Amino acid sequence: MIRGPPQIVQKCTTGIVTVNRTNIVPRTHRHDLRQLRRRDSLRLFSSDHRILKFCTSEEALLPRLVAAAKLQEEAPQMLDTFPSFEVSPGLTHPLGVSEIESGINFAIFSQHASAVTLCIILPKSVHDGMIELALDPQKNRTGDIWHICIKELPRGGVLYGYRIDGPRNWHEGHRFDDSIILIDPYAKLIEGRRAFGDESNKMCRFFGTYDFNSLPFDWGENYKLPNVLEKDLVIYEMNVRAFTADETSSLDQDQRGSYLGLIEKIPHLLELGVNAVELLPVFEFDELELQRRPNPRDHMINTWGYSTINFFAPMSRYASCGGGPVRASWEFKEMVKALHGAGIEVILDVVYNHTNEADDENPYTTSFRGIDNKVYYMVDLNNNAQLLNFSGCGNTFNCNHPTVMELILESLRHWVTEYHVDGFRFDLASVLCRGTDGTPINAPPLVKAISKDSVLSRCKIIAEPWDCGGLYLVGKFPNWDRWAEWNGKYRDDIRRFIKGDAGMKGNFATRIAGSADLYRVNKRKPYHSVNFVIAHDGFTLYDLVSYNNKHNDANGEGGNDGCNDNFSWNCGVEGETSDANINALRSRQMKNFHLALMVSQGTPMMLMGDEYGHTRYGNNNSYGHDTTINNFQWGQLEARKNDHFRFFSKMIKFRLSHNVLRKENFIGKNDITWLEDNWYNEESRFLAFMLHDGNGGDIYLAFNAHHFSIKTAIPSPPRNRSWYRVVDTNLKSPDDFVTEGVSGIRETYDVAPYSAILLEAK
Repeated sequence: MIRGPPQIVQKCTTGIVTVNRTNIVPRTHRHDLRQLRRRDSLRLFSSDHRILKFCTSEEALLPRLVAAAKLQEEAPQMLDTFPSFEVSPGLTHPLGVSEIESGINFAIFSQHASAVTLCIILPKSVHDGMIELALDPQKNRTGDIWHICIKELPRGGVLYGYRIDGPRNWHEGHRFDDSIILIDPYAKLIEGRRAFGDESNKMCRFFGTYDFNSLPFDWGENYKLPNVLEKDLVIYEMNVRAFTADETSSLDQDQRGSYLGLIEKIPHLLELGVNAVELLPVFEFDELELQRRPNPRDHMINTWGYSTINFFAPMSRYASCGGGPVRASWEFKEMVKALHGAGIEVILDVVYNHTNEADDENPYTTSFRGIDNKVYYMVDLNNNAQLLNFSGCGNTFNCNHPTVMELILESLRHWVTEYHVDGFRFDLASVLCRGTDGTPINAPPLVKAISKDSVLSRCKIIAEPWDCGGLYLVGKFPNWDRWAEWNGKYRDDIRRFIKGDAGMKGNFATRIAGSADLYRVNKRKPYHSVNFVIAHDGFTLYDLVSYNNKHNDANGEGGNDGCNDNFSWNCGVEGETSDANINALRSRQMKNFHLALMVSQGTPMMLMGDEYGHTRYGNNNSYGHDTTINNFQWGQLEARKNDHFRFFSKMIKFRLSHNVLRKENFIGKNDITWLEDNWYNEESRFLAFMLHDGNGGDIYLAFNAHHFSIKTAIPSPPRNRSWYRVVDTNLKSPDDFVTEGVSGIRETYDVAPYSAILLEAK
């Protein structure tokens, strides 16, 4: 054992140096102090206004310490305030922080580092300051793992990070800078600012922390996982903060925008009828990263969260009352428990394709870049080792490097075992299909490992099967018969047909029927197509029928951001209007889209707010607005409860009560009758068909995307049955959806312009 600082102080009392500091050590003195740390295994202690160094060799260090003392002298030495710890080399695994018999163990990977220093801030009740422990490569390094164990360290309330140095050869891919305190990639909790969007604290640094004091979370005696079958899923994509951040949520201010706030609104999810929520990123991220330097976007707050700092820690500022990381962890579990109690699964939108650390031009180094850039990121060694950018965010995580792959797998397992989540949607998942040099590979090790992992075996796994480097894998994502995909072709084809584009009828029919052209291969199923018309990025459903063009000026990028191919139609006027006819048409179109989504084979996903017609005023890339642009408007929901919301809710529940809309296998010729003899007419914008359930409870559907009415022949119902009209989107509420159905359906039916009908045989 190596005894801690007080004993060293007694041997080396003349070696105490105090200097003013900004960010631990004044920049002008960092080189001198860095050399001292490297050469003589210094133990460095600092409080808010002083640096105190303790050496292991008085004879070797005394001359340098005396010279360094000339930098500046101030403050008393306060030797009696320093805690005493025993340290030992510790264990290589698990990575991160763990509690072992001999103390608190710290382990971090860095293949190319030459020096690693553990930085610790103790609870103020123990010690007010930072302790820096330089790890001895001979004793504290095994292979590529640096490790140390500290006895009698508090079991909670400790903040920690690392200073890491190594080769400064930029052209070889290294970005070491030991002036920066780095976050442990395996930290399970992150401490930073406590209040979301607190601009007075926008430059705060983030630290890892841990909690071995709390009792295990009580999931409850009768707790069970929902285990919703994939064919039965109805996914609601949502943002935790935006769901309740608005004052119209009627929650206490300290609870708005929090995990607990979401719990309060579970009754709304049940009334709507969804059985799974897909949460926009809830891993720790810095919402004020855009404000750390002057730039065209420095007025914005990153409210979507696609800028991960750490892959294990729940977003701490989603805790209620500014409660911090430990409370955030507990409240996240309370949220999952409550959702599960309501029969609602929790799917996390996870971002493993890039991190918050940006590019080489304006880096924001917090962790991976400073720990081992060449390992954690793809670099172009043929171009001065610049970061490769297949994410559109400045860097690309090196997902198929063995070390990075294991980090991602451990992260996913952590969220399943510790937080009981039910699945993951992988942002820009085509990045996961690139080798370490960025080249696409057919059997990516990480994707296969996720597919085969025993812990992840119960999880839904969904790919966004494209990236910003042009690797578009819709229908072709390596899947091992497990991965579902966001079906981007479904989105585009449904949009184009409903708005009245020519030549789209065949594509529309294919998508409604389950996209067999994409997914009927090997053992894949219709539910591997995640069908959506609207997602977080792009227009809301209301904006899809109200704007022909994006209106992103508020983002500060001159309208250059956001997708240009929206396949939208404003129904005659751009934006808001008082024209009753246009507003009625927009209402019909939104219902048409929702009806199509809910009768399609596959897994439907809708966006938070579309159930009342949320608008972002034409902004199709609203990631940086912590305002009503993104926040759920509960007042508008109440105003439309008996109209728009009613239709959306009833349509979801109709889907879930009719097995014919949720087939386990792809539909065959006995499952559907296409009432169509006009397939090859490019100008035809009308489609009618029947779905057969085998027991006579058939469903007839017709979609008319013409600007004129279509009188369509209604086929005879099954034997001893009659047709009942359940849906006619041209009718006003409550006639637009009648659960028990309206009888008296004749041999023909006038389907109004831009409308759809659903008949049920009873």
